[in-house]
Amino acid sequence: MNLIDSHCDVLLKLIKDKKRTFYDDKNIQANYLNLKKGEVKVQFFAIFVEPEIEQNQKFQNVLEQVEAFYERVLKPNPNMKHIKNWHQVEQLREGEIGAVLALEGLDAIGNDQTKLSLLYQLGVLSIGITWNGANLCGDGVGEPRGAGLTELGKAIVTRNNQYSVLTDVSHLSEAGFWDVLELSTFPIASHSNAKSICQHPRNLTDSQIKAIVQKGGYIGLVLYPVFLNGTKKATVSDLVRHIEHFCLLGAGGHIGIGSDFDGIDSVIDGVEHSGQYPSLFSELSNYFSDDFLNGLAAKNFKAFLARKLAN
Repeated sequence: MNLIDSHCDVLLKLIKDKKRTFYDDKNIQANYLNLKKGEVKVQFFAIFVEPEIEQNQKFQNVLEQVEAFYERVLKPNPNMKHIKNWHQVEQLREGEIGAVLALEGLDAIGNDQTKLSLLYQLGVLSIGITWNGANLCGDGVGEPRGAGLTELGKAIVTRNNQYSVLTDVSHLSEAGFWDVLELSTFPIASHSNAKSICQHPRNLTDSQIKAIVQKGGYIGLVLYPVFLNGTKKATVSDLVRHIEHFCLLGAGGHIGIGSDFDGIDSVIDGVEHSGQYPSLFSELSNYFSDDFLNGLAAKNFKAFLARKLAN
């Protein structure tokens, strides 16, 4: 099994504790050894700037996380390969793990698109417009105003299209979601579940899920109990309920895993870190076919890329 995980928060943990090592730190759920054990083929690494950081320090924080990605994830681990364009996903060799740099929220950019240009050059391939709050590009799910994208936000989605960069709707307000779906060539919800199964604002409505399918997009299912059943405890059966609902909506070929490891404070029983993906998929095999699970693990994401790159 090869698996693609569209969200983790390893980089934030690395910059908050300079003594931590990506290779085998037991406090890092998606560390290198766990990725190897879990048969992960591609891991997204989110750059998340905590909202309490002063605005004039936010871009510096972004650069610190980029430095951690290059110096502490890639450099000491030669089999970690930076994915700088999407064609490289299919070029990974046996034993190599692709590493995708993603930006979770454009707060640090302000209205300075030269900063965005720099991040494109540094290899960012996925961009979420917001985290839960508002910024100059749009409103997140936690902003009561619930507005959509600003003109700046819309311009950045268009730039993402030009650079084959994914636009991530996880954390975005519903109005912002529909703006992205109208504009984006590469829409993705990197870590979200089904709101019909768990009424959390971070989850997607049925109409949103159907729209992502219609647009040929992709959804990474998040392994956080709060987004699965609204509590801090969950089992694989809770994840199964979400998967089955996505399938009922015709989204079975558009879903994968967006674990949110290293950004969550509780886990599914028996799925405590990336190294336990094989046991997770073994349990899922009691409910779903091998062909379906191969799609969930990686083939659905690869098909998403193939559709988009063909255009």
